[in-house]
Amino acid sequence: MDSLEQTTLARQGSATGDGIHAARAGWSFGGDTPQHFDRHVARSVPNYEAGHRLIEQVSDFFVKKDSVAYEIGTSTGTLLRRLAKRHPHGTRWIGIDTERAMIEYARSAHSKESVNVEYLLANACEVGYEASDFIVSYYTIQFVPPRHRQHLIDLVYKSLNWGGAFLFFEKVRAPDARFQDIMSAVYIDYKLDNGYSPEEVLGKASSLKGVLEPFSTNGNLDMLHRAGFVDTMTIYKHVCFEGFLAIK
Repeated sequence: MDSLEQTTLARQGSATGDGIHAARAGWSFGGDTPQHFDRHVARSVPNYEAGHRLIEQVSDFFVKKDSVAYEIGTSTGTLLRRLAKRHPHGTRWIGIDTERAMIEYARSAHSKESVNVEYLLANACEVGYEASDFIVSYYTIQFVPPRHRQHLIDLVYKSLNWGGAFLFFEKVRAPDARFQDIMSAVYIDYKLDNGYSPEEVLGKASSLKGVLEPFSTNGNLDMLHRAGFVDTMTIYKHVCFEGFLAIK
């Protein structure tokens, strides 16, 4: 690597894999990230595609022809379009993201698909939600600052019609230090086995400091209960990744 390349990487930050660079405690979904995002997250999160399929299957129980449904943190819109394709007749699908680059990428890359899809550039904590039947968030709430997280879950609960569902997946912390050490080691092995270099694994971890703040399983369930949800369950679990289903 010559001096120019070294200088460029220093300015861009550490390599986190798949052509993405980020500074320490500076992970961002903007810039060039949308172009690399789908590949990066599919390689980084176990069973990522299987989670999409599970969400599609669960949506069948709640989405009606006249439903309004949301995805909080729609990123490139991949999941939202899959849901819209599965429920094409009447349902309005609204994808929310705070990152302009993601919204612009989703709109431009798939402008001719899924006419029942809308993309909203907004902070999910400040949206005036319509009455809805289904709200999904796929590994997004973990990026919402903890001080705002309960407010967002409260908004979700208020938005849902009676019998509607909130389905969200999160990276979670373990209940104690011993289990956390085990989960962290297993996850690092997963990323190394999936082709990431040790430098990329460390670079990604460094970039996420103070940006990704997972709660424990109980911490997520407590938020749901404080918002008013009574009927909740874990619908998916793989080491430090968990999916929660809450029905109003």
